Amino acid sequence: MERKLYDAAVQGNRLLLLNLLEEDALLLDRYISGRYPETPLHVASMLGHLEFVDEILARKPELAKELDSRNSSPLHLASAKGCLQVAKSLLQVNPDMCVVSDIDGRNPLHIAAMKGHLGLLRELVQVRPWAARLPMEQGETILHACVRCNQLEALKLLVERVSDHELVNSQNHDGNTILHLAIAAKQTETINFLISSTTIDVNCENEDGFRALDLLSQNQRDMEEKEIVESLQRMEATRAKDKPLSNRQLKAIRTKILLSAWNQPNANNGNKKRKDGKRLVNSNTKADWVERQRNTLMLVATVLAAMAFQAGVNPPSGVWQDNDDSGETNHTAGLSVFAYNYPPIYTAFLVCNTTGFLASLSIILLLISGLPLRRRFYMWVLMVVMWVAITGMALSYLACLVAFTPGDLSSSLITILGIAMLVWIGLMLILLLGHTIRLISWWLNK
Repeated sequence: MERKLYDAAVQGNRLLLLNLLEEDALLLDRYISGRYPETPLHVASMLGHLEFVDEILARKPELAKELDSRNSSPLHLASAKGCLQVAKSLLQVNPDMCVVSDIDGRNPLHIAAMKGHLGLLRELVQVRPWAARLPMEQGETILHACVRCNQLEALKLLVERVSDHELVNSQNHDGNTILHLAIAAKQTETINFLISSTTIDVNCENEDGFRALDLLSQNQRDMEEKEIVESLQRMEATRAKDKPLSNRQLKAIRTKILLSAWNQPNANNGNKKRKDGKRLVNSNTKADWVERQRNTLMLVATVLAAMAFQAGVNPPSGVWQDNDDSGETNHTAGLSVFAYNYPPIYTAFLVCNTTGFLASLSIILLLISGLPLRRRFYMWVLMVVMWVAITGMALSYLACLVAFTPGDLSSSLITILGIAMLVWIGLMLILLLGHTIRLISWWLNK
């Protein structure tokens, strides 16, 4: 039965499919419960059999998210073949398959761009535009893929629809931007488009210290390269190397740029070393570190916010349980005992606790806001706000200790707390100074 169903998928024979399902109503369910190299929907999507695909999706839409032996979904295969109508049917059932990556780290948008299927790419971008911003496992973006596959029209479409300054200037593992790749591949039209129609950084250096001008020959007999050099110089491009490279050296460097990262197996995408012995961290490792930092900040901020909220609505020493208008205490039920007994200290406690609470909420809000928090500056801001939140909670604790300590021990406690505060402030200043120096150094390097 499964062999007959496979043949029906190859032929796109919808009637044979219906006959097989009449004989065995659970035939398609086996492809959901079991692990098969591919499903009939994969085969029909790859071959563009629209009626067959629609019949399967009407009966078992869950098959749209099944992956084959290479982690490819039916949408991956339809994108590779340029089957626009099949892709539309699959997108109606499960549009989130746009963000699923295959074994090579490519989602359907990456594949459609590499193949130059503009209509299909336009449809995918319209459904899930942010999927185009997801990097591939080689650390390259969808724009790198367009340049490598010489798909200028796809590049123009993506620059118009989803690109921005950050995406256009993204670097792969070797620090190469799409301008480095275009020059290495001698794609004159692509180079002119990037210079004239995008915000490409013409002075960006790769990990070997080469800028765009360094990859171009100074031989005036090559008119195409001469025109490109003049265009780059009009954009204030400069060379990083004082000594011009020979034609043989240029050829070797260009070949290295074109072969690097793209043909490397996934297992080799870890940390690499430069010629000077310094260890480099690839974009995936950086992304993982940022993601861990985000998760840690979210967890700590949530805990601090819960602590501050609990201390605010249930203050230390509790609240009065009755009303007293006799003139001795004059308190009201539900109000804080702490505020009545120690008004100045309670005010300090309230300010510190509220500061910590609002700082924690600010971190949570920034992390869930969708802002591009992968940059060092944003992470630095989040860390500073986190320090404010932690300091606020620490000062709230100290205020409670001062208020609840008996009078005969208060002088010793104040001395100890004073020393502790000085140590705490010193530690915070050292951390702030260290992170600020790192941020300034990173800015200067950029």
